Amino acid sequence: MRRISTWLAIMRLNTTWLGVLITVFVAAPAMAQAPVSGVADPESLFTSPDPKLHANKQVVLHIVRDLLEANHWELADKYLTKEYIQHNPNVASGLDPVLKFFGSRAPTPIPERRSWKTKVVSVTAERDLVVVAFPRENRDPRDPNKTYTTTWFDMWRIKDGKADEHWDPATIAAPRAAPAAR
Repeated sequence: MRRISTWLAIMRLNTTWLGVLITVFVAAPAMAQAPVSGVADPESLFTSPDPKLHANKQVVLHIVRDLLEANHWELADKYLTKEYIQHNPNVASGLDPVLKFFGSRAPTPIPERRSWKTKVVSVTAERDLVVVAFPRENRDPRDPNKTYTTTWFDMWRIKDGKADEHWDPATIAAPRAAPAAR
C-alpha cells in the first residue's frame, strides 16, 4: 500500500510540473526579447588606441555618417575605392554603381556627434576589417500593428585608407509593384 501511495504522490508531482511547463511555454510570448538600442554618442565608438585601427574606423565613420546618413555622395571617392566590391545583392560592385544606387538621395547637414539619426550599437575593428552593428526595427509578421528590433551588421575591408569591400545581411529586394492604372 505504501508503494502505491508513493507512486501516486510522484505522479501528482510530475503532473504538476508538466502543467507548469505547459503553462510557461503556452503563455510565454513566442519571441520575447530585450530591445536593441544604440549609444548616445556614436562617434565615440569609431576610435581606437591603435593608430591603424583608428584610421580604419574613421573611414567607416565617414561612410556611415557623411554618406549613408547625410547623403553627401559627392564625397564618396574620398572613402570608397573605384573598385569597391559589394556583397549586398541589391547593389552592383564599383564606385559608379554605388553612386547610382544611393546618389539620388537629397543631402542633409552632416550631424553633430550626438545628433545622428542612425543609431549604432558597436564598432569593432580587426586587421583591415571594421564591423558596425545597428539596431533595426521591423514589422512583426504575426501582427502588422507591432514592431520588433533586431541587429543589422555592415562590414567593410579598408585598403589604402578607403573602403574596398562591403558585406551586410541584405537579401534580394522584392520587385516594386507597378503603379495602379488610373
